[in-house]
Amino acid sequence: MDHFLYRDGALYAEDVAIADIAAAVGTPFYVYSTATLERHFRLFDEALSGTEHLVCYAMKAASNQAILRTLAALGAGMDVVSGGEYARARAAGVPGDRIVFSGVGKTRAEIAQALTGGIRQFNLESEPEMRLLSEIASAMGQVVPVTIRVNPDVDAKTHAKISTGKSENKFGIPISRARAVYAEAAALPGIEVIGIDVHIGSQLTDLAPFEAAFLKVAELTETLRADGHDIRRLDLGGGLGIPYTRSNEAPPLPTDFGALIKRTVGHLGCEIEIEPGRLIVGNAGLLVSEAIYVKEGEDRQFLILDAAMNDLIRPAMYDAWHDIVPVIEPAPGAEQMAYDVVGPVCESGDTFAKGRMLPQIQAGDLVAFRSAGAYGAVMSSEYNTRPLIPEVLVKDDHFAVIRARPTFDEIISRDTIPAWL
Repeated sequence: MDHFLYRDGALYAEDVAIADIAAAVGTPFYVYSTATLERHFRLFDEALSGTEHLVCYAMKAASNQAILRTLAALGAGMDVVSGGEYARARAAGVPGDRIVFSGVGKTRAEIAQALTGGIRQFNLESEPEMRLLSEIASAMGQVVPVTIRVNPDVDAKTHAKISTGKSENKFGIPISRARAVYAEAAALPGIEVIGIDVHIGSQLTDLAPFEAAFLKVAELTETLRADGHDIRRLDLGGGLGIPYTRSNEAPPLPTDFGALIKRTVGHLGCEIEIEPGRLIVGNAGLLVSEAIYVKEGEDRQFLILDAAMNDLIRPAMYDAWHDIVPVIEPAPGAEQMAYDVVGPVCESGDTFAKGRMLPQIQAGDLVAFRSAGAYGAVMSSEYNTRPLIPEVLVKDDHFAVIRARPTFDEIISRDTIPAWL
């Protein structure tokens, strides 16, 4: 569910007309619904009621300060994967003891940054990282809680580029070597092993891979406890998918995910952490664009928009589908036409959809890409010197620009000309 609905023939974000935002900030832009963000976070939090738990929002999905503050106000922790994300979380007012640091390539500087600023735990991905953390924490006179990410070799049945739990993926240590790695960790100074971390991928639409992974985690928990480790926290990652098209069968709900967690690992008495990102913010955001031209090709019509692959790269990178809808509601039974929906970037890959059936669109019309809140603005770039587009947050009947569009002068001023030029 989201809060982007047609009302009196026009698309609204909560109680604000999308066309009014476009008139105020120009196109293209991202717009997020506060009500949707809050609803989706609460669904996860309620799904784990009755268990000791923390919902850590996966910041990589969308990391604007306003989004982080909205979720932090509800009690969300944050899952970060870089020093920059850690700094964003702290700037949003999230205390260190609610921040989990994940990621396969933590640098010495990032580790020291988090140790200085405060951290709930590090999710360790390898033995070299474990030894480096031990060295740095010891030198700083600290003992830091850690979990170790295990790779359960479970096929998440998702896109190859967002699968993270198979043996060929770069994430975590093989579960077959877990006992040896935990034994080494227990002997190292500066770190305290408190739990297990697992994350098998993103955009999962079936609970079966989760169940297979969580059952392996439950078995490993018992084994490690028998070896003398005090396993008291399980970080079960995120990855629950969203419907990117209204015609798709809906993925499992957070309530189903919570019930699965309780069924597979609830008997262990561990604190549970989960790290949802996409399901919290994905359907909470739209990308709004204006049609520049409708161009007749040899055997097709091109709908050329002012948004491009640098603004929303998911279709180019993953062949991802996003529903595209006109901002002005079409009349019932309106004739539809097939369009190749493209942007103005000088790449053939700058294509959002091929042969997409849409109501007739003309130059100047506004269209909205649904389910664009996750992995949209955070993955955007200034390729072709196209400015990063505004982000807008709506709450009830008002909106605020939460990231402004830079001017060309601001973009160019970041370049530094060497003295010899």
